Order: sequence, then C-alpha cells, then structure tokens
Amino acid sequence: MEPKLQTSTLEELYKAILTLENVEECRRFFDDLCTVPELKALSQRFQVAGMLREGKVYSEIVAQTGASTATISRVNRSLNYGADGYTIVFSRIKK
Repeated sequence: MEPKLQTSTLEELYKAILTLENVEECRRFFDDLCTVPELKALSQRFQVAGMLREGKVYSEIVAQTGASTATISRVNRSLNYGADGYTIVFSRIKK
C-alpha cells in the first residue's frame, strides 16, 4: 500500500512551481522532476482536456492522441466534477 501524499509536501511543490518565471524554467524543472513517461502522460491529459472542451468525441481523441478511453473518461470527469483547475488554466491561456 502506497503512503498518502502529505499535504505539506504538496504545498511545497506547488510553491516551487509558482517560483518559475518562464516556459524554459518550467521545462527544465519538470524535466528534472518527472520521467519521460510521466511528462508524456501529463501532456496527453492536458491535450485530451482541450479536445474535450472543444467538443471532440472519444474516438477522435483516441485517434489523435493515443489516449485510452479510461484516460479520456478520467479527464472528462475532472472537467465536469473536478476542482476547476483545467477551467482556470484554459481561461488564462485564452487571454
């Protein structure tokens, strides 16, 4: 059984991310923090979220991203019932 994530540890990570000043710093930090498969999974989920927001159907998303239907469903659930994190980011990117 995996240990639960400690809130204080997550808070420190979030604070560290907020210190990054540009895309290059962000890329360098995440390259050090994550494995290649982890980065691919994160970027794929973000791509899936964008496509779902555009009204794309699961079959189209699978074909374009290679994401499993389980991943698409999980992202869709986050978009509909999550903490609105995707909504915040997408609205700010749009500006």
